[in-house]
Amino acid sequence: MTQTNETHDPAAASWVDGADEHAEFPPQNLPLGIFSPPDGGKRGGVAIGNYVLDLAGVALLLDGDASDAARLATSETLNALFAGGNAAADALRRGVFRLITDESRRDMVLPALIRMQDVTLHLPFAVGDYTDFYTGIHHATNVGKQFRPDNPLLPNYKHVPIGYHGRASSIRPSGGDVRRPQGQRKGAEGEGPVFGPSQRLDYELEMGIWTSGSNELGSDIGIAQAAEHIAGLCILNDWSARDLQAWEYQPLGPFLSKNFHSTVSPWVVTSAALAPFRVAQPPRPEGDPAPLPYLLDEQDQAAGAYAIEMEVHLLTAKMRDAGLPPERLSRGPMTAMYWTAAQLVAHHTVNGCNLQPGDLLGTGTLSSESRDTFGSLLELSEGGKNPITLANGETRSFLEDGDEVIMTAHAVREGFRTIGFGECRARIAG
Repeated sequence: MTQTNETHDPAAASWVDGADEHAEFPPQNLPLGIFSPPDGGKRGGVAIGNYVLDLAGVALLLDGDASDAARLATSETLNALFAGGNAAADALRRGVFRLITDESRRDMVLPALIRMQDVTLHLPFAVGDYTDFYTGIHHATNVGKQFRPDNPLLPNYKHVPIGYHGRASSIRPSGGDVRRPQGQRKGAEGEGPVFGPSQRLDYELEMGIWTSGSNELGSDIGIAQAAEHIAGLCILNDWSARDLQAWEYQPLGPFLSKNFHSTVSPWVVTSAALAPFRVAQPPRPEGDPAPLPYLLDEQDQAAGAYAIEMEVHLLTAKMRDAGLPPERLSRGPMTAMYWTAAQLVAHHTVNGCNLQPGDLLGTGTLSSESRDTFGSLLELSEGGKNPITLANGETRSFLEDGDEVIMTAHAVREGFRTIGFGECRARIAG
């Protein structure tokens, strides 16, 4: 597990204009991504304040492993950078940190800084596989109560990380539109199903876990090594068509209700950047079973969770036309996960499944105990029974055309500089 070092010093300052005061990308963050500059091309960069540092432009200014890593990151994805694990990205981070904090390097580095507003951001990886988990126990309980009031959690929930394989081809970076999905939904009592656009379209507040390194088919990644296979995190909105899902999910789980679009924030906040924000996994309630041995590691329990606060905002078409700001719907902690990220990696491979660099694991919707932390409209509106009322008087049970969902997240811990993930946003186009 990556340790803290000089790159996490809250007093560290950068010569890059505005970086020290930036709410998302101060010099202690340095997330990685793939961008296109104004003159075209597609390659790796680092977010620093309101700029993107073009790694192709500083590769020769770096030394040793950091220089080699920068060259790996100049291709159209970050897969090669993380193919061997996190070591290359860690070396790159320390090298870039020295460049943007050493005043004597300013004139050499300045030509490689491009204004964020002038670039196009892309998916950071070529995503080979996507797996969505169901680690938010409060979300699982809230949803389960709507269908099974007396037994909201199924018997396996506290024993095994529940997950399903999603669709990698429909993952998109923040921005743009989401087409309202069509499909079958349950008809009136005694009648057959109805085909048409989803009437109960919803967002899901999740965090995404990008993987690094790989394991051979037939081998597994042990729980003690699993954290080393986490490249970093992003925000994930795994859109859900609740009416399609209710009709189709038995017996094999969601299909058309989930595979139409998933939105991620484009910057990878690396495991190295998140080292100061590793905290103890919240203890399980008394009476809950202990994880089986292959899922239990003392160090992971002591520092396998993340001190990250997540938020969901909604901007409706009427709010946009009136010049109103987005309205916050909820705010909650990533520590709402019942299982750690390392436990998800270990469980995913225990049967011999081979992970690859750039695979994406979703945490599942993360809600905490109070209503103001709920990570979906399904919970906030109690399945549509009690629509929420917005500040401008509009009501919502589920998303309407023109609604824009904006998710943000920040790693926050006393004694360290807060770092952010940027935005994960998209608009329902109809």
